[in-house]
Amino acid sequence: MRGQDITDLILLAAIWGSSFLFISIAVHDFGPFALMALRTGIGLAILLPLLLWRHALPDLVRHWKPIFIVGIINAAVPFTLLAYAAFVIPAGVLSILNAATPLWGALFAALWIKDILPTWRIAGLVIGFCGMVLLVWDELEIDALIGTGLGLAAGLAAPMSYGLSSTFTNRYLMGVKSIAVATGALMSATLALAPLAFFMWPEGEISQRSWGALLMLAILCTGVTYIIFYRLVMNAGPARASTVTLLIPVFGVLWGWMWLQEEVTGVILIATAIILAGTALATGIVGEKQFKSALKKLRKDLGFKR
Repeated sequence: MRGQDITDLILLAAIWGSSFLFISIAVHDFGPFALMALRTGIGLAILLPLLLWRHALPDLVRHWKPIFIVGIINAAVPFTLLAYAAFVIPAGVLSILNAATPLWGALFAALWIKDILPTWRIAGLVIGFCGMVLLVWDELEIDALIGTGLGLAAGLAAPMSYGLSSTFTNRYLMGVKSIAVATGALMSATLALAPLAFFMWPEGEISQRSWGALLMLAILCTGVTYIIFYRLVMNAGPARASTVTLLIPVFGVLWGWMWLQEEVTGVILIATAIILAGTALATGIVGEKQFKSALKKLRKDLGFKR
């Protein structure tokens, strides 16, 4: 990955690390459809002037059909599924389910566009995912999670949709300006969600806290990050871009330590190191030679001759 791609990856993870918290705060007042329709609508309002300023409207018009589909499978569907799951699943556990995104992205890329990852990058995805499980192990109560029923199903389905969308983008929208894809995706998502939000608008009073969480979710975690994410997909490919979900909980822990004085234990530090190592492998920051060398050393330390 280039230096710019690594910067984009870290910046995305840093911002999206707060998104599950904002969803958990606001969804109880707004409900899934109203919350996500407002999220995409406000994000769209932010991106439209940038689209015109960058003279990218012709790109949006020319490729409107695939962009419309991306908006459904990368915004409308997974956003709503995650919001619904947030009713019953803790934010930390939800981030684990969402971290399956690069695994699904790798699977769809292999089946659809024959982009098969080398063994060492697949190993990186698995290592990173295991680190994530360790990071939020205290929240991971399997019996309670299974008991959430449709909430668990929604949390599992969302990363599948994200993985599919990144491969779809790579297949049909490579070379299209990222601002055109980001703006068009939020436009189609807003059009799809607006009627549902209208008919299911919450009857109760919405607190200022929920409105604040919505604005942070829409402006920072949607409007700003969508530009960065699609630029990363275009430059680094869908598989590498999807690994951002492995880093999100790391920043969630960091923000909790910085702003909420939450304790950082030894287990958290070990889990973070595992996630970072897995991400470095999965994105290619650490290459095949380093992976084979480390594997050879591990075998030697364990007493294997081969």
